[in-house]
Amino acid sequence: MDYKKSKAPVNTVTRNVMDLCDETGNIYETVAIIAKRANQIAVQIKEDLSKKLAEFASYNDSLEEVFENREQIEISRYYEKLPKPTLLATQEFVEGKVYWRDPQKDAVAVAE
Repeated sequence: MDYKKSKAPVNTVTRNVMDLCDETGNIYETVAIIAKRANQIAVQIKEDLSKKLAEFASYNDSLEEVFENREQIEISRYYEKLPKPTLLATQEFVEGKVYWRDPQKDAVAVAE
């Protein structure tokens, strides 16, 4: 997933809370959905960063060979400039890209 292509803002944005809860009808449910998606995105970003930085891992134990790797610095800067996972998740929710379901409502529909 390329997070740089996301339309999510890099800075905090003030949003109308009532617009966010249109789909669910409950702001707390909306916040829970966005929080779970933000956790998923954070895990994905961390895994991606770890994979990229693992290529530069040095397994020597000597302290004399500490040096700066230019590519490693650029990768770190790229990930620092990305929007925060909560902003990415909120943008996905607003755009309707987040799939969610309510198990309680599904159970009521099956019982009928």
